[in-house]
Amino acid sequence: MTSLHGLFVPLITPFTADGTLEPAALERHAHSVLDAGATGLVALGTTAEPSALTAEERVRVLDICARVCADRDAPLIACAGGNATGESVRAIAELARPVAAVLAVVPYYVRPSEEGVIAHFTQLAAVSPAPVLVYDVPHRTGRPLSGSTLIRLANTPNIAGFKHAVGGIDAASVELMAAHTPATVLSGDDRFASALLALGAHGAILAAANIAPREYGDLIEAWQVGDVIRARALGNSLDALGAALFAEPNPTVIKAVLAERGQIPSAAVRLPMLPASSVATRAALMASEAATIARV
Repeated sequence: MTSLHGLFVPLITPFTADGTLEPAALERHAHSVLDAGATGLVALGTTAEPSALTAEERVRVLDICARVCADRDAPLIACAGGNATGESVRAIAELARPVAAVLAVVPYYVRPSEEGVIAHFTQLAAVSPAPVLVYDVPHRTGRPLSGSTLIRLANTPNIAGFKHAVGGIDAASVELMAAHTPATVLSGDDRFASALLALGAHGAILAAANIAPREYGDLIEAWQVGDVIRARALGNSLDALGAALFAEPNPTVIKAVLAERGQIPSAAVRLPMLPASSVATRAALMASEAATIARV
């Protein structure tokens, strides 16, 4: 199995000013984050606005990401599935292209029992042609998971691990890391990535790495090689950037910063998202400049 350690960037979906998909900009951006040291890419994550894309657009985005990763010999994680098990099974089957892992969210809105969550992922793992990563993000799903449930999932065949995004370091996080399971744990919380890496996480899937891939790659590397002093300094220096980029709904501020830098053609998002405010954009630009200076 391809290693899922390191930095994976959940790519934004660039649009023109009138809201049309801009595939050339997506391809350039995908190459740019890999050029800056990212390990691999995540296609159709929350940061990509997948629910606002048509089925045809989602296929095109996935094809572009797959082509870039094939050209660069980089692993691709593809997001698939939702809150219904049958639909999630079909979505995974319809990926129809090789990926390093499938990222599937904990069933949301219906708030199943933890046993239901385990049964859901057991079925997904049984049919998935690629290892499954469990996306644990309770502030979006409404379904927190206990440490014992995470550990059971970690030991389920064909479940590779987790995108762990619980909004902090809670008891379940500590229990999971202390259990030393075979699962890969990737931080999905930009502001808490350094803390989870300190506990032994294997890498991260970070939206903020669309803006600062080299800096977040350095952070992960520092923790992996045990350079604690440098890792703490990098984590502290990146906190303001993580906060600024999430001051308004993701990915609005990220797209505004990329557009201001000339890296994508516009900051356009699709309703119900609204473009980032000028105040949030300026603050994020300043934070990104400070993070780059701190790295040097």
